[in-house]
Amino acid sequence: MSFRIEEKLFITNESLLDFKSFLNKQHAKKLYDSRVVQSLYFENLNYDIFKDSLEGIVPRKKIRIRNYPLDKKKIYFFETKISSVEGRFKKKRQLNIDEIKKYKNYGIYDAQYGVCYPKLYVSFLREYYLIDDNLRLTIDKDIKFQKYNTNYTKSDNNIIVELKAPMKVDTDLIAKKFSMKKTRFSKYCNGIELLKIDIK
Repeated sequence: MSFRIEEKLFITNESLLDFKSFLNKQHAKKLYDSRVVQSLYFENLNYDIFKDSLEGIVPRKKIRIRNYPLDKKKIYFFETKISSVEGRFKKKRQLNIDEIKKYKNYGIYDAQYGVCYPKLYVSFLREYYLIDDNLRLTIDKDIKFQKYNTNYTKSDNNIIVELKAPMKVDTDLIAKKFSMKKTRFSKYCNGIELLKIDIK
């Protein structure tokens, strides 16, 4: 199990070019080509995952099926993203078609949250960068939300920057490089709120 530090920043469309210029000065290397990411998030009947995320309770999880719709290889992953007092980590495994159908039809059982059902699609365009060989940075834009099993969609004009680093990295170093205001932000929670999905 490998814990990591995660920080999130908001930037506007107007400041994106300036931010990329800043990345160049930090000698950021582009890790991969940009690609569309799609996640199907699961939730229990009481929306406890949503509530725990809003309140910042730990430990908490996000449970999702993730894929990359424009990739030639149609590969799907089951991911559990866990936030704890020690840090954050992600468990991930590849899914087959039968598993995807089963989870969509009958839900996924989680020891903390019980049976969780598909609620929300989140998709976005992601860019990947590496700084100083140990600080990964992604830029997410064109964020879209869709309520599961409906055509009801909403868009989010925010651009989200995520910083990810091993726990051994000096957090003061991150703060010096990125003096912008950090924020707690969840695409899943934002999608639930924008789509006005009823919370019990």
